[in-house]
Amino acid sequence: MRFLLIVLSTAVLWSAEPVRLTPTAQKFRTFYPAGAPEAPAALKTPALKAPLDGVTDLATASDGAVWYGTAQGLIRWDAAARPRDRYQYFAGQRYLPSNEIERVVADTQGGVWVRTPTGLAHIELRRMTLLQKAALFEERVRLRHDRHGMVSPSRLTVPGDLKSSRTRDDDNDGLWTGIYAAAECYRFAVTGSAEAQARAKKAIEAMLFLEQVAGSRGFPARSCIEKGEPMPTDGEWHWTDDGKYYWKGDTSSDEIVGHMYAYAIAYDLLPDPALKQRIAATTRRIMDHILANGYYLIDLDGKPTRWGKWSRQYFDEAPGDSALNSLELLSFLKTAAHITGDGKYEREYRKAAIDLKYAEQTARYRELHEEINYSDEELAMLPFYCLFLYEKDPALLDKYYRPALDQWWANIQREDNPLWTLIYLMGRPQGTVDLHGAVRTLYRQPIDLITWTVKNSHRADVVMSGTKDRFQKPEAATLLPPDERPVMKWNANPFIIDSNGEGRGEDDGAAFLLPYWFGRYQKLFAGE
Repeated sequence: MRFLLIVLSTAVLWSAEPVRLTPTAQKFRTFYPAGAPEAPAALKTPALKAPLDGVTDLATASDGAVWYGTAQGLIRWDAAARPRDRYQYFAGQRYLPSNEIERVVADTQGGVWVRTPTGLAHIELRRMTLLQKAALFEERVRLRHDRHGMVSPSRLTVPGDLKSSRTRDDDNDGLWTGIYAAAECYRFAVTGSAEAQARAKKAIEAMLFLEQVAGSRGFPARSCIEKGEPMPTDGEWHWTDDGKYYWKGDTSSDEIVGHMYAYAIAYDLLPDPALKQRIAATTRRIMDHILANGYYLIDLDGKPTRWGKWSRQYFDEAPGDSALNSLELLSFLKTAAHITGDGKYEREYRKAAIDLKYAEQTARYRELHEEINYSDEELAMLPFYCLFLYEKDPALLDKYYRPALDQWWANIQREDNPLWTLIYLMGRPQGTVDLHGAVRTLYRQPIDLITWTVKNSHRADVVMSGTKDRFQKPEAATLLPPDERPVMKWNANPFIIDSNGEGRGEDDGAAFLLPYWFGRYQKLFAGE
């Protein structure tokens, strides 16, 4: 069902009914060795003679769904489910010790036991609210992804074994921490939770430190480690003068986007005057650094970083980046004007937008972009959030920014991305969106975020597009639900349906937390 959503006031009241969230079945699997005493005795008996070609065994679950075993995984068919969820596919070690199914036995709560040549699996279907699911994701961050307050990915020294999890530095530690910080800010605004406020503040403090560790000159480090931690082997790294920290340079536009986005939300939602002052001071230094250097982010060597470029000169060199980078710079300036209250940023914003025609350039994405880059979609939508939050000039909004948003939305709308859908509605409050499809993505986000190897391209129900993405990987035309495709953040291509993760890492899950709490904050998700 599609909704027409209308902003009735600055408080963002929606004329349509919000999506009422309901408990849904979430998937949990446990592996057992052959002959485990917990397993039902029926697993040891021969398989039924399946009536369908290619089916090795089948069982009818207690909820009426039918589970089909095959040589390439497990299929669940539930005629009573929503149309898009009637057929579900279980394969790879996210669910199975082996894809070769020998025996299928239903349990008493809608789940199933499976025997394979390499062991047994019990797949449980637990009904949970998204709030309960969010609590599990929060716990994951706390247990395995908090590195000095930064929210970092983890590597598993033993593939698939969460007990072997070790956090690691990442090129985009600031951006990923900003995603989590924003989620916790919204959680605090919705619930008043002291824990949410503390976690948001801790994440923001870590982001502020990334600028301090690099010299407090308006240049946030990509990442940093403390002396004694495992030394990184890639990138451009520098020791602090006191030798306590090692920080990563060549900071990209991704990091500035993440910092400005998170600072805006934290400044508006966290009731902490001292933190607000620090956010404002850091925002001022970042913006002054970019302005003093002709719209470039300048590294220690006195040269622009590879991606920190927002000047007209750069646009002449790389016109394909100009629509996105114009949008970024305008959003940075507008956000800095709001946070600092300093009129010089508003004046520079108007100069860039109108005199230098950056606003006009934002609406040339369809004309100038060279390829679909899903990372760029993230780098567009987060700045759009700040622009639509703070810009009130209808001339700029209607002539440039909303048409620019529509050009990005032309591809994004097919992704069922809950965060981009919510941000799109900020800019187009009367826009027609599939809000239920966006919520379905949250329902189907897997509990298990280990980067297992995933293979889907052999499936008869998947239509391949015949094209390849910018990394020359084959793309599907079919959008698979998140619990059937590879684990990914919102900056990845959801139409890449195969991966070779081998269980060597775990994602933090903040990509689920942010749209969930943002939707609750916007009152577009209700019932919890």
